[in-house]
Amino acid sequence: MNNILKLALCSSLLCTGVTSSSSLSTVTHAAAPQVSITLDGYNLPFPVAPTIVKGTTMVPFRAIAEALGIPVSWNQASKTITASGSGNKKVILTMNSTNATVDGQKVTLAVAPQTINNNTMIPLSFFSQQFGADVKWDASNHTVSITSPVEDLYTLGFYAISSYDERAMIPDFDSVAYGWSRITTEGKFSTSNTEFKWPQSAGSDTPESMIQNATAQGTSPYLMVYSVDGHGELTKNLENPTLQNQTIQSIIDTATSKGFKGIVLDFEGLGWSGDKAKAQSDYNAFVKNIAAKAHQQGLKLTLALHPLNSSYTGYDYKTLGTLADDLIIMAYDYTDKKSPEPTDKVDNAIQLALKQVDRSKLILGISLSSEDEKSVNTKIGLAKRYDLKGVAIWRLGIIGQKAMDAMHESVEFNK
Repeated sequence: MNNILKLALCSSLLCTGVTSSSSLSTVTHAAAPQVSITLDGYNLPFPVAPTIVKGTTMVPFRAIAEALGIPVSWNQASKTITASGSGNKKVILTMNSTNATVDGQKVTLAVAPQTINNNTMIPLSFFSQQFGADVKWDASNHTVSITSPVEDLYTLGFYAISSYDERAMIPDFDSVAYGWSRITTEGKFSTSNTEFKWPQSAGSDTPESMIQNATAQGTSPYLMVYSVDGHGELTKNLENPTLQNQTIQSIIDTATSKGFKGIVLDFEGLGWSGDKAKAQSDYNAFVKNIAAKAHQQGLKLTLALHPLNSSYTGYDYKTLGTLADDLIIMAYDYTDKKSPEPTDKVDNAIQLALKQVDRSKLILGISLSSEDEKSVNTKIGLAKRYDLKGVAIWRLGIIGQKAMDAMHESVEFNK
C-alpha cells in the first residue's frame, strides 16, 4: 500500500472531528448491539468486538492498522501512538486524551483513544470526508462498511486467442501474459496446437506487433505456457530430462526471439493423484532449470499455481517462491466457475500461501468468468488487505467495460 495513503488513512482512523476539547474522564459503553465491520465487502475480524462509546464506533487499533497496512509505533513512557512514513506525514495520539496532532496541527477527537478489554481502541469515522475511503453505517444490522481507496497495485492481465476484442485494455496493465503456447499431449512445447496457439494476424495487427506495442506503451509482455496433466502430458515432460531440456530451451528461444520480457508457466493438475511428493520434486527441478536460463536472458519468471486449499497438491510453494520472481495464486474454480468465488476460500488460500512465501512475491489470481463488477473488488480488497504484490485478471475478452470501470475504483492501473 502506498505509504502516504497508509498514513492518510491512519489519520482518518484516528481523527473523528471536532466536538469537545475536554478530557474524557468516564466512559459509557454500549452493551448492545454488537457492531460488525466489513472492509471491501468482507468481514474484518478483530481480537475484541468493536464498541460504541458516546455514539462513536471504537475499534482495536492494531487490527485496523494491520488490515490497512499502516506502520505505527508505541511510546510507553509518553503513552503515545505514532504513525509516520515517507515525507513529513506524522500522526500522534495520546492515550485517554482527545488532543492529537496531524502533521504538527492540533486536532480534537470526539472520543479519546483508550484501553478496552486489554486492547487499544481508537475511533473509526470520517474516512470519506478526509482521505478518500468510503465509510457507511447500516443501522438496521449495525454494520460499518469500509471501502478502501484506490491503491497502486501491480496488475497482470491474461490474453488468449479470444481476447482480441478487448485488446485496447492492454495498456491498463503492468504486464500481460499471452497464452499462445502450451505443452502438447505428447509432452512437447508447441505454438501451433488447437488452443493456446500463436494467433493469425488481423490486418496490421500481428502477434509480433502486439508484443512490440505493449512494450512501447509501458506494459511488459509475457509468454504464457499452458499445460494440464489430464492425459499425463505434464508428468511425461517432468519425468523425462531430455524432453524437459528441449522444452525449456524452446520456451526460452521463443520468448527471447519474439521480444517477450518474461514467462508465465501455467502448469495445472499436478498432485491430483499418484506420488504427490514426487510431483512437487519434479516440478521444483523443472522450475529451477528454467528459472536459471530465463534469468540469464534477462527474462522474469512467474508461476500460476493452484491454491493450497485446492485438490491439487503437487506444488511446493515455499521452494517455488525462492526460484520464481512471482507466484500467482489461482484462487478460483472452487464452485461452478460462474458464481462469485467464496470469499472465505480465497481468504484461506492467501493465508496459506503467506505461510510459505513472502507477500512481495504473491499475486492474487481473479477469474472474471466467476466474478462481476459487483464482486471483483471484494477479491481485490483481499489482495490490498494482505498487502500482496498485486492481482492477475483472467482474462481479457471476458472482463467487460462494467467490470473494468469497477476495478478502476479500487486499483490504480498502469495508465
